[in-house]
Amino acid sequence: MDHGLRNKTAIVGIGESDIGKVPNMTGLGLNAQAARRALDDAGMKLSDIDGLLTAYSFTEPYFMLGTVLCEYLGLKPRYCSSLIAGGASPAVMLGHAAAAIAAGMANTVLVCTGENRATGLSRDAAVSALAAAVGHPYYENHYGPSIPGCYAMIARRYIHEYGITRDQLAQVAVTTRRHAGLHPNSHMKAPISVADVLNSKPIASPLNILDCCLISDAAGAFIVTSAERARDCKGKPAYVLGVGEKHTHEFIVCAESLTQFGAEESGRDAYTMAGVGPADIDVAQLYDCFSIVPVIELEELGFCKRGEGGAFYADGHADIGGKLPINTHGGMLSHAHAGATGGLLGIIEAVAQLRGGLGARQVEGAEVALVHNEGGVLSSHCTVILANSPR
Repeated sequence: MDHGLRNKTAIVGIGESDIGKVPNMTGLGLNAQAARRALDDAGMKLSDIDGLLTAYSFTEPYFMLGTVLCEYLGLKPRYCSSLIAGGASPAVMLGHAAAAIAAGMANTVLVCTGENRATGLSRDAAVSALAAAVGHPYYENHYGPSIPGCYAMIARRYIHEYGITRDQLAQVAVTTRRHAGLHPNSHMKAPISVADVLNSKPIASPLNILDCCLISDAAGAFIVTSAERARDCKGKPAYVLGVGEKHTHEFIVCAESLTQFGAEESGRDAYTMAGVGPADIDVAQLYDCFSIVPVIELEELGFCKRGEGGAFYADGHADIGGKLPINTHGGMLSHAHAGATGGLLGIIEAVAQLRGGLGARQVEGAEVALVHNEGGVLSSHCTVILANSPR
């Protein structure tokens, strides 16, 4: 039986840039730093790379960002693209890199994204740029919606339909901040409480500022190659078992539901390709641009029933040492977020967990990891399943 991409490729190198506010570096510079660290991790040279995938940038003025980044790094690959699926871009790029390698279009692909969004833009400019990018230019933007406002509508509808409490929603931010405190490169480490979240600055009811992702200077990179080549690399491989995508809408005005999206379908396809199910996942890295998002993803990906995601967090099941540790690096709420980089850092953390040796942050016995990225306003979804050995 053909299992698609299962066991054909692996991630062999991972790297993060410096994170937080890094005023001395451009977006391209952050990408280069992350790429160099990924190459060093894999034990590779730049000449070993014959493919590059990247996403987009709000701080760099380049139309063809992929080839610009190749020029900046000194690469002349035979496979290159700039791919835009919003926050879902990193997981989608991993799937495309795996497919290109399996098809013989490239041998080794560098995937990297990054922006100096904290120092290259003001917070207001970043929020405005995002609203313009994902709001419908004719039917939404004239009314002044914001990205937090769109996700707040989803949160309010979810609370109405399923009865999640505000305290449970706040626990998402508290859990991820606790995990971020265990990661040496996190943007935010200071512990927070449920009361801190509830008393933080209101942004768009019911979301307060601690329910919202960070705006960081950050970049991340990973290197994908064939399973055969992976065995000879310095970095311990994380094998790609399954990838699934689902794209349901672009604009929130066209969404068929404000509580059900495409993660269920992308997850089902990834599980089928990987030959595993939710019960086989040891650690999950879920897109968490706002506190409501990982709750919805948790349910759609089959880890709990509809309406139970808030209680899952409140009962400690998402903690390191819990039933399913989630966002063990601190996610976008506390580790870092800079454009497409937020989701890519989740992929890096999944690989790190599968390799082991993370001290207090390590999920004991982590062998299979799931990463879910979403883009737009829960518009585009991609689920990836990785393992520490072929299966």
